[in-house]
Amino acid sequence: MSLNDPQWGNRGNDGGGGRRPSQGPPDLEQLWRDLNRRLSGIFDRKRAGGGGDQGGDQGGNRGGERPPFQFNMRFLGGGIGLLLLLVVVVWLASGFYIVDASQRGVVLQFGRYKESTDPGLRWRLPYPIQAHELVNVSGVRTVEIGYRGSEKNKVLKEALMLTDDENIINIQFAVQWFLNDPVVYVFNNRHPDDAVMQVAETAIREIVGKNKMDFVLYEGREQVAVNAAKLMQEILDRYKTGILISKVTMQNAQPPEQVQASFDDAVKASQDRERQKNEGQAYANDVIPKARGTAARLLEEAEGYRKRVIADSEGDASRFKQIYTEYAKAPEVTRSRMYLDTMQQVYANASKVLLDTRGQGNLLYLPLDKLMQAAGAAAASAGASGAGEQPAASRPAPAIGSEVPPQVVDKNDVRSRDTLRQRDRESR
Repeated sequence: MSLNDPQWGNRGNDGGGGRRPSQGPPDLEQLWRDLNRRLSGIFDRKRAGGGGDQGGDQGGNRGGERPPFQFNMRFLGGGIGLLLLLVVVVWLASGFYIVDASQRGVVLQFGRYKESTDPGLRWRLPYPIQAHELVNVSGVRTVEIGYRGSEKNKVLKEALMLTDDENIINIQFAVQWFLNDPVVYVFNNRHPDDAVMQVAETAIREIVGKNKMDFVLYEGREQVAVNAAKLMQEILDRYKTGILISKVTMQNAQPPEQVQASFDDAVKASQDRERQKNEGQAYANDVIPKARGTAARLLEEAEGYRKRVIADSEGDASRFKQIYTEYAKAPEVTRSRMYLDTMQQVYANASKVLLDTRGQGNLLYLPLDKLMQAAGAAAASAGASGAGEQPAASRPAPAIGSEVPPQVVDKNDVRSRDTLRQRDRESR
């Protein structure tokens, strides 16, 4: 059946005593009429109770006729209870809340801390008895000091600082932090970002004010950042903020723009000075070890010479004492022996010997070098001969007079030659 059918919704009303059949949609018009009758009966009942006698007259006139509508207290009480029950359920359901994995929940009871909750679906007593706050404890937050967003957007009021050697530098850095105690963070902080910024600026100014400009700009940048993070954490812990400093990053550190050119010249001069110092140090490292080695060698040689001289002197002294003891026992024998030993040492390296014969005034010349050469030649020829010949060691040595006769030299001739040689030396 289509919706345009005039019987749609009214089927079964004619003979069914006003009852809706078991199948088919409800009769909307009938429902609307029933609702209007019920509302009219409620308002008429109120007027009847307020009119007093008028209501009695009307009732008397009507006699035993049943009023068309009656007020049902049970129906009204059930509706109000259902409404109140629905309100209570909605009020209790408002106490449910969800805590993410990166968050922690802080439950407040009448504005005072009650408990902390972990991630998950949680429930608390609804407002106004209890309330909750969600705090992100794993997210890293950043505060910029001396700039905003980019290094070009400088904030000179925060960036300009004074060093220990009374120089002004421009420092830009960022501070990363997160929470380690959400309860302390919620109850002890009103503006946490401002607190971290002020603590960071205070700490970095204190550290920069205790160091030289070159240390802050060059070799000590990392050390300055580490010291600043440590000092900031001490201050925040003293204030009980529940904030943990993660890292301090130095973005830029340089002198002001007004003196940048002069500062560059000074840096170049300092670099040239360091270069020259390094070159001088390299030359010193090359020369000084050599000089020290030479000095050590000379000292060792002198020490060895000293020890050798001392040892020789001690040996000579000991030998002299021994000879003196023997000399005291037999002076004549000891004197002769010493003379013979001395002559042996003297003639050991001499190749020519002059003998002075007594009473004749002549010198006997012995050519020992020629005699030794002749003896060596004879030994070589004997070695080159056959095996049947007698070896040179077994043959008797030739007589000195037979091979090379001794020569007699006049003493006057020798003296005259010595005189001529002396005159030649003086003329030269």
